[in-house]
Amino acid sequence: MASSRMVRWLRSLASARVPGGIAGADSSAVQRETVRVVAFSDGVFAISITLLILEIKPPSEDADLLHGLLALWPSYLAYAVTFLFIGQVWVNHHVMFDHIRAADRVILLLNTLLLMIVAFLPFATSILAGALRSGQGQRTAVVFYGIAFVVTALTFNAVWHYARRRALLGEGLDKAGATAIGARFQLALIWLTIGTALGALLPMLGIVVIVAFNAFYWLPIRGEGPRPHPPASELRGD
Repeated sequence: MASSRMVRWLRSLASARVPGGIAGADSSAVQRETVRVVAFSDGVFAISITLLILEIKPPSEDADLLHGLLALWPSYLAYAVTFLFIGQVWVNHHVMFDHIRAADRVILLLNTLLLMIVAFLPFATSILAGALRSGQGQRTAVVFYGIAFVVTALTFNAVWHYARRRALLGEGLDKAGATAIGARFQLALIWLTIGTALGALLPMLGIVVIVAFNAFYWLPIRGEGPRPHPPASELRGD
């Protein structure tokens, strides 16, 4: 009798929900709320976007300060492009996690990889600015810079694709909205890949394509929000 009660008790423990997720034999199946994921991500975005300004060094000579400030235009350009890129990635990251209701271990891993690339962007920016200032190695610098953007978009798409495939999206987003968001993210990957390829041929053209990407992706995504429900009178057939 006692042994049967013990067996039932152990079975109840095995199937019980635990704080922060669902207990089970496979720890990767545990689902967590996304609040801490978003908070940690916001911190990485904030630090990365702030580090960009450290690449811009004051002119070494004060005799012709205006000339020295104007000569820093490559640093200004690289700073502005990357700042706006990280900013729109942050905005779309919020759009994405507004609809992801839970995060399992794979989501955490993919999001960590995304943040790793975002934290790498200040270094890629310094490489681009240095090449534009010196006039040497511009093709290599633009391709290196573009690849960092492409990998960012690739990991971003991986998070969204996995969340959709594992049904981790909230009920407030319908299929059309999820498809619209996914299509926009996939277009970003294609757009940045084309810009990087063009940069290998004409460096400034590659930068122009990336600048255009930034401008376009600040626009809201059509269908990203939940569709309004029909009035109750329509549902009743009044």
